[in-house]
Amino acid sequence: MPRRAGFWVILQLMAKTAQPARMLAVNRRARREYEILDKLEAGLVLAGTEVKSARAGKVQLKDSYVEVRDGEAFLVGAHISHYTHGNRQNHEPERPRKLLLKRREIDRIFGKTTIQGLTCVPLAVYLKGRHIKVEIAVARGRKLHDKRLAEKKKVLDREAQEAISARG
Repeated sequence: MPRRAGFWVILQLMAKTAQPARMLAVNRRARREYEILDKLEAGLVLAGTEVKSARAGKVQLKDSYVEVRDGEAFLVGAHISHYTHGNRQNHEPERPRKLLLKRREIDRIFGKTTIQGLTCVPLAVYLKGRHIKVEIAVARGRKLHDKRLAEKKKVLDREAQEAISARG
């Protein structure tokens, strides 16, 4: 009896047509200021005008962080500009936005930030399919000398890579 390949064909077509994630905002300062220990992907609860503004790339993550309140995670301090064609019911630009995470992930973030004294910062906001996602990281703050060492290591790695590519 022949197998029905309908499901698998559709699945393969979906995999081929899947669009790569489109970056809307990147928090470059977070990678410099913090040592990234753990990364998570979270959904973001947004109002209608926020979605339109975010899709236009009007998102800033500077000085934003993740806070756990009453068993829910919130993105605090992220700025999503007003939608240009919005009316008087436009959104508040810097309101706390709820993150969609599993209970286990929220508990892990809460434990690491309160008990271990770490912090949770957003690294990027991007479009994945038709959903807006946030990449968040549990991180440890770097001191000034740590930042200098990291920068020096980065320069040395880049020089070594250039030497290898020039030789080959």
